[in-house]
Amino acid sequence: MYTKQDLISDLRAMGLKPTDAVMMHSSMKAIGAVEGGADTVLDALMEYFAPGLLMLPTHTWAQMNAQYNVFDPAKEPSNLGLLPNMFRQRAGVVRSLHPTHSIAAYGPDAAAYVAGEEKSRTPCAPEGCWGRLREIGAKILLVGVTHARNTYIHAVEEMLDVPERLAEQPEDYYVIAPDGTKLYTPQNRHYNAKEPHVSDHFDKLMDGYFETGAAMRGKLGDAPCILCDTEALYQVTAKVLAHEINCFLDRDEIPAAWWRE
Repeated sequence: MYTKQDLISDLRAMGLKPTDAVMMHSSMKAIGAVEGGADTVLDALMEYFAPGLLMLPTHTWAQMNAQYNVFDPAKEPSNLGLLPNMFRQRAGVVRSLHPTHSIAAYGPDAAAYVAGEEKSRTPCAPEGCWGRLREIGAKILLVGVTHARNTYIHAVEEMLDVPERLAEQPEDYYVIAPDGTKLYTPQNRHYNAKEPHVSDHFDKLMDGYFETGAAMRGKLGDAPCILCDTEALYQVTAKVLAHEINCFLDRDEIPAAWWRE
């Protein structure tokens, strides 16, 4: 059974620093048996990254729709599992005001980082929380999951204007601000006529990310981890998509030569 110190040692062994900005996608089940359970996992993360910026996605895209379109960040659960839902309720954690792709953040600059997210009009706008991960030099930590759950790659697609990713017409959404104000936040949601879950294809670049050093392997408890550099991930993806902008969907495999050039 893993302890808090075991988990902190795993974070350190991956080369992560307490001052890093880290976005973590996770599977609690994959981490295995931990003394104190999910609370201990969050204790380890929040203690280790206290001087930095710890972020977990708290998405609500699965339940928000044209009929259920008022997002209250203080109450609405995330559709991404146990750790994000526990994390968003912890003292000192702030949640962004994006109606479908919110994040929860902890650290000295957390409130400043999530500020203004209600102005985003797409899921992963370049100027929003997801797009600015590259700007702040953040790391992506995938714990027991793969790039199929790496929301940042959606942000890269938005930066590169990949076609057929967003609905042509916006849907009406509203967000309840901390002061109780109801804010209008229309969204052009993720949409592709042929593939409802584009991210399921992101693992086609798994080998490319590892080979180029954009990603490396690690572990947290029993969970295999993938630690990614946001700038390198952007550069590799941009290089590959320059050959064929829709290759995630249009090809069964992506030629290794495209990322090796």
